[in-house]
Amino acid sequence: MNIYRNWEYNRKLNSKGVVRKISIIIASLIVTILLLLNIFDADKKEENLPQQQEQKLYREINGIVKRGETFFEVFKRFGLDMAELFKIREAAADIHHLKKVRPGQQYTIVVDKDNRVNSLLYWINDDSILSITRDEKGFAGERIPVEYERRIEHIGGIIKDNLVSSVGEGRENFMLALQLSDIFAWDIDFTSDIRNGDTFKVVVETLYRDGEFRKFGDTLAAEFVNNGKRYSAYRFEVNGKDSYYDADGKALKKAFLKAPLNFRRISSYFSAGRFHPVLKIYRPHHGLDYAAPAGTPVSAVGDGEVFFAGRKGQYGNLVVIKHRNGWKTYYGHLSKIEKGIWKGKYAEQGQIIGYVGATGLATGPHLHYEIRTGKKPVNPLKVKFPGGEPIPKSLMAGFEEHKNKLDHKLTLIDPAVFTSAKKVADKKI
Repeated sequence: MNIYRNWEYNRKLNSKGVVRKISIIIASLIVTILLLLNIFDADKKEENLPQQQEQKLYREINGIVKRGETFFEVFKRFGLDMAELFKIREAAADIHHLKKVRPGQQYTIVVDKDNRVNSLLYWINDDSILSITRDEKGFAGERIPVEYERRIEHIGGIIKDNLVSSVGEGRENFMLALQLSDIFAWDIDFTSDIRNGDTFKVVVETLYRDGEFRKFGDTLAAEFVNNGKRYSAYRFEVNGKDSYYDADGKALKKAFLKAPLNFRRISSYFSAGRFHPVLKIYRPHHGLDYAAPAGTPVSAVGDGEVFFAGRKGQYGNLVVIKHRNGWKTYYGHLSKIEKGIWKGKYAEQGQIIGYVGATGLATGPHLHYEIRTGKKPVNPLKVKFPGGEPIPKSLMAGFEEHKNKLDHKLTLIDPAVFTSAKKVADKKI
C-alpha cells in the first residue's frame, strides 16, 4: 500500500513538471513572436518614413474646371504664385493654350510646403493630358496620351422616329450615331431617308479606363437596312490609311454626298438629346427643297470650284459649285454665304458653304438644292454617281478574310434585342 502511494505521488509530481515545462516553452514562443512582430513593424515604419516625409513635403490640389473658370481663378483660390502661372503657360504654349480650358475637365496641381507648384496635370480631352513639371530651368511641358483598355462590343437596334434616339440616350450614344451617319453619308440621307423599322448593327471598339466604360472607339463594321435595302461597311487599311469599304471592296467615300445638309451638323445644331428631322420636298423642276430652320449649315456635296457665289433672282443668295465631268450643284435661298466662299475658290466635300435662309422667292426658310449636268437639271433622288475606289487586287484576299470575320460578328447581333452604349457601360467587369 505504501509502495502504491509513493508511486502515485511521484507520478503526479512528474506530470506537474511536464506541464510546467510545456507552459514555459509556449510562453517563450509567444514572447519570440511578439518580438519578431515588433521588429517587423519597426522595419515597416522605417520603410514608410521617407514616403510619409514626402507626403508632408507635397500636397495635391485636385479639381474640375467650373463654367467660366480659368487657371487664374484656380491659382487665386488656392493662394498660388501668379508668376509661376505665367511660366507654366509659357511651358504649355506649344502643347495646349492654358487660357483655353473647358468646363468639366479635371486638373491636379502638386505644391510643396512653401506652396510652390511642383507639377500640373490638365486633362485636355479624352485622349491626352497636359503635363507640366518643374525642372532645374523652370517648367517643362509634354502631352501624355491617355491609355485605355480596348474591347470589342456588338450593338444593334431598330429605328424608331430617328437615328439618335434609336441608338440611345447620352453623349456616347449620340457620338456613335454621328459616327454611323458619317460612314454611310454617301449612300443614305439620314435627315430624311430613314424609316421606322430600319435596322442597324455595329461592331465597335469600346474604351475602358480603371475598369469603367469611357467612350466608343473606331467602328470596325456596320450594317444598315434602309427601306429594305442593306448597306454594309468594313474598316480596312489600304496604303497605311484606314477607310470604309462595302462588301465588294469598293470605298464608301464617293464623289458626292447623298445630301447637302450634314446629319452631324444638324444634330449638333439642334441638341444631343433628340434629333429634329428635316423634311425633304420634291419639286417638278427636279430640284429638292430641304425645310430647315434658318441658320442650319449647308455643306458642299462634293469637291469642286465655286462657279458662282452671290445674289441671283429667285434663288436669292446662291452658291454654284462646278465639279468634275461637268456636274454642277446649286444651293439657293441661303440666309448668308460662308466667309471665304467666292468665285474661283476651291470647296471641299462636306465644307460649310452657307446657311439655310429664305432669300429670293421663298415662303419660308429652306434650302433649294439642284444638280445639273451642263445646263440640264437631273433628279437628285435618281442620279447615280460613280462608286468609290476599289481595294487593290493584291489586298482583296486579306480583305475577304477580314470581312468574313466581321460578318460572323454581325450575325451575332439581333437588332430586336436592343443594345446601347448604356448597356455596354452597365456590363459587369
